[in-house]
Amino acid sequence: MTTPESPFDGQEIWFLTGSQGLYGEETLQQVAFQSRQIAERLDAASDIPIPLVWKPVLTDAESIRRLCLEATASDACVGVVVWMHTFSPAKMWIAGLSALDRPVLHLHTQYNLSLPWPSIDMDFMNLNQAAHGDREFAHIESRLGVNRKIVAGHATDARVVGRIATWARAAAGRHAARTLRLARFGDNMRDVAVTEGDKVEAQMRFGYSVNTYGVNDLVAVVDAVEDKAAAELAEEYCDLYDMVPSLRPDGIRHDSLVYAARQEIGLRTFLTEGGFTAFTTNFEDLGGLRQLPGLAVQRLMADGYGFGGEGDWKTSALLRTMKVIGQGAPGGTSFMEDYTYHLGPGTPRILGAHMLEVCPSIAAGRPRCEIHPLSIGGREDPVRLVFDAAPGPALVVGLADLGERFRLTANAVDVIPPSQPLPMLPVARAVWQPRPSLAESAESWLLAGAPHHTVLTSAVDAETLADFAAMTGVELLTIDENTTSGQFAKEIRWNAAYHRLAQSL
Repeated sequence: MTTPESPFDGQEIWFLTGSQGLYGEETLQQVAFQSRQIAERLDAASDIPIPLVWKPVLTDAESIRRLCLEATASDACVGVVVWMHTFSPAKMWIAGLSALDRPVLHLHTQYNLSLPWPSIDMDFMNLNQAAHGDREFAHIESRLGVNRKIVAGHATDARVVGRIATWARAAAGRHAARTLRLARFGDNMRDVAVTEGDKVEAQMRFGYSVNTYGVNDLVAVVDAVEDKAAAELAEEYCDLYDMVPSLRPDGIRHDSLVYAARQEIGLRTFLTEGGFTAFTTNFEDLGGLRQLPGLAVQRLMADGYGFGGEGDWKTSALLRTMKVIGQGAPGGTSFMEDYTYHLGPGTPRILGAHMLEVCPSIAAGRPRCEIHPLSIGGREDPVRLVFDAAPGPALVVGLADLGERFRLTANAVDVIPPSQPLPMLPVARAVWQPRPSLAESAESWLLAGAPHHTVLTSAVDAETLADFAAMTGVELLTIDENTTSGQFAKEIRWNAAYHRLAQSL
């Protein structure tokens, strides 16, 4: 089966080193040798998911400008790491940084870990000047308003490598967002506010290209799927999942499983041929579809596609972006919705679910494939995977359009097993305790005007999400163990003032 192209394939991070011609050719050769060694050391780090490509040392304004233009024009380059090995007069960087349209990580490091105290002479001092060379560079970054992440420390430090890795993942997410194509099958759910949004502004801010296609355009592709292909995929389902008897080959509902397979093949075909990596459906607009897609959507999400129910294109695009950011990391990422609360006894917690569409990447064990009636939509009973989410720390993230700007809201949570079995709940689900508490979390979430459709992820951490928000210039509000709703309300007001002042006239 086809899946979206691996988001890290063909991508690069360029490693740029600053110096100047003042020190002579011998010193510059040492600079080049040492900077290449640092780049190669970081490139070899398994935590950093994207190759680091060393570039020749930059010593003048024109070479800096040309390389920054090349980085901006490159489809492969998703970001640049910049380090001033020696003193590189920062006026040389003005034209280049002004032309650069790639995320920047300013690495504040040096070649040697320890100082060779007895042998230090002026040759050593002239060669190893990052301590003040990077300060000169940081000044012009601030003067130009360059949005960058700063990481200080030696390249052998696990903390340094880890922070570069989170930034690299965020850069890959930004790159994926700028080329993301999303297919909406039908419109969003009628009269719902939060699933509305400015698609033009979304493309300007993130790069998301969001367009609507008639549901029956999809129906035609689904209906054209060969019977043999659908039957073979249904057989594969029986091997992969615990199948209820009625859906097995000799069961009375096996035809519904085959139709679910037909939906998956049709959706994959439509998305692949159109270059889409995200999509939405809406139970109010199913055209000639016999079922609201459930199993098909769950499996497509597991393969990296973004999805939003009820036409929620913002959550679909966010899910795809976070699938890219978290690729290869432990954990999973899913479409989610805060559904209902357990307020006591014991610690209050949230039961999250959706009608059908929860991604099995977050499953605690082997999912069970079931079929149940759906009281809305007016179609046949849909097939779906049912499971509990794996326990552990996670983030719940929502993207909202406030009219004048987009806002990301994130809540740090701890996913836990359900307090009791849920034999009558016919959908996949997650139970979590929000930090700092349900009351503070809910009050803060509501103050933010954050959406009820979200992305639940145990593969993307708060630092990586913050890096992505900074790269895209999007507001991020974080609710965690240190949050109080009173202080959170003040942060919202401060942010409102900042973003209104920062808007261009």
